Amino acid sequence: MQRINPEEDIRPLSDFRAGVSSCIQQVTETKRPLVITQHGKGVAVLADVGEFEAMQARLEMLEAIYKAETQIDEGRGISHDDAKAMVMKGISR
Repeated sequence: MQRINPEEDIRPLSDFRAGVSSCIQQVTETKRPLVITQHGKGVAVLADVGEFEAMQARLEMLEAIYKAETQIDEGRGISHDDAKAMVMKGISR
């Protein structure tokens, strides 16, 4: 997901309500999220569906890496050679 451009991608709720279609068009074209504010504070983010799904996939990968690092730190990992042997055994079937 691309970074927010503060000049273009932050809108008050009243502007969002008045121009929902243009906000959706902007998000679709730029692939940047739109921050919606209320009383000067961010309350919601409008994002392109494809960009959101890609972000979710990246987050899932990062969570898997974090979990693996935690398991290694706890001594529950296996050696590279053992892992390679397991993969090669699975491929040869």
